[in-house]
Amino acid sequence: MAEGFLNSLDPELEVFSAGTAPSDRVHPKAVEVMKELGIDLSDNFPKKVDGFLQMEFDYVITVCGHAQENCPIFSGKVKHRLHIGFDDPAKATGTEEEVYAEFRRIRDEIRERFHAFYLEKIKA
Repeated sequence: MAEGFLNSLDPELEVFSAGTAPSDRVHPKAVEVMKELGIDLSDNFPKKVDGFLQMEFDYVITVCGHAQENCPIFSGKVKHRLHIGFDDPAKATGTEEEVYAEFRRIRDEIRERFHAFYLEKIKA
């Protein structure tokens, strides 16, 4: 979701998203709740972080609580490392309505915090 928001803020940004243990596909509920805001993730697919370790980045941002401790060391040039943590919506439990509410809550937190990041660090 963070990749989708950053790309929607500035098409000039080169944004990559990857995980330490990616699933086979983007969670369908994430695709649905992002579509509610006009952001299409249907063509996105999870990638393993190992494929990016040699690249140069202005920012490497971890977003899940466990990722900060478990991310491999980037051997490429990284100017800034940040952690902007969020709950994992895929771990939400309850009724279908409650699970969707959790996806929306986390989506909105991601939107707010990455918009602030963009304004403070990228646009400034």
